[in-house]
Amino acid sequence: MAGRRASSQLDNKSCQCYYLLVLGIHVIDDPAAATVALEPMRSRLLSELAVPASAATLATRVGLARQKVNYHVHALEAHGLVRLAQKRKWGGLTERLLVATAASYVVSPSALGPVAADPDREIDRLSASYLIALGARVVREVGDLVRRATATGKRLATLAVDTEIRFRSAADRAAFSRELAEAVTRLVGKYHDASAPGGRAHRLMVVAYPLPQKSDRKEPL
Repeated sequence: MAGRRASSQLDNKSCQCYYLLVLGIHVIDDPAAATVALEPMRSRLLSELAVPASAATLATRVGLARQKVNYHVHALEAHGLVRLAQKRKWGGLTERLLVATAASYVVSPSALGPVAADPDREIDRLSASYLIALGARVVREVGDLVRRATATGKRLATLAVDTEIRFRSAADRAAFSRELAEAVTRLVGKYHDASAPGGRAHRLMVVAYPLPQKSDRKEPL
């Protein structure tokens, strides 16, 4: 019964090939574009442009003059964060409707240049800093793969498994970690072939950390 409950929690498992032109997340790796996107008003405008809107409509929503909205929107457009959705004519005027290029955005660590988090510089592989650096590398590498695949019109195969597990004790947590490491080592040994013609290397990571609490209830780390 416990095994069935644990397996039923794997409700976020996915192993899919995505058409990247409709990917909902855009990874920003250009420092200038990151600066533009992080400015509070421009970030607000990006959220408002989840659906096409004109500068006049945006001005009403955010409480700015249309000229100021145009200034911010032009900066977003110049860095590829918004694009023209359509043009429509009102009398003798042409109105531009713009839309965000993605549903949401992530700033890649590569935008920070040489100070970006890098797991190769971390010594303690059991530290939280190392885990953060691994996450940063995932954003950087997958973001780059997404751009390349989009440019060539290809699909990107990905695998993600996300679940939760509550350990009865620190001893159980240690035992689980040991068994998981053994299982991953066994599977890697079974399927890894360094000399396979046409094969492609993949990066595999398994991470775990305490689930952030949604209340004031205290639990041991």
